[in-house]
Amino acid sequence: MARYIGSACKQCRTEREKLFLKGERCNSSKCALERKRGKNAPGQHGAKKGKMSDYAKHLREKQKARRVFGLTEQQFKRYFIVAEKMPGLTSDTLLKLLEMRLDNVVYKLGLSYSRKNARQMVMHGLICVNGKKIDVPRYQVKKDDVITVKASYKDNVNLKKLMENLVAVPSWLTFNKEAVEGKVVNEPLKEDFSHPINGQLIVEFYSK
Repeated sequence: MARYIGSACKQCRTEREKLFLKGERCNSSKCALERKRGKNAPGQHGAKKGKMSDYAKHLREKQKARRVFGLTEQQFKRYFIVAEKMPGLTSDTLLKLLEMRLDNVVYKLGLSYSRKNARQMVMHGLICVNGKKIDVPRYQVKKDDVITVKASYKDNVNLKKLMENLVAVPSWLTFNKEAVEGKVVNEPLKEDFSHPINGQLIVEFYSK
């Protein structure tokens, strides 16, 4: 399935905000949005002037969510269809499903620099859930699931650096730095979501 392989910074410039596609490295002075050129949208003419239409607002919010979690349009729409059939607000359910993807949880636990890197770790068989190797990034974690890394990967230089700089994890997760072991203690609440995304605009986009 096709996946975007272009510049991550270009996606942030399109959305006019930091999507942290490179993780904490986006906080550095090298971020494109911190430079003069980065203030403009990518392309020869940059951003169009004038008021944004309602459709454009809905589209931009959907595209922003897609880019934050690194999904194709087909994958993202599949999540929306599933969320629509589940009880509760579709907007909140959609974002909760995205948050509880295994690759996102690996990133939120501080085991990787970015979601892209977390997805690679999962696909390479470096992540275990409840002691069983899981190599599917879209795997949905559940409450009380225990996430660990493969024993042979615990000595990885990059992982050790991440552990040294790890400050905290979201309230719905816990992490044992010594054992390099994370646990899902609850489902994420609305205030725990990774990025400020207006899920209602996404619902309205697909409801047209």
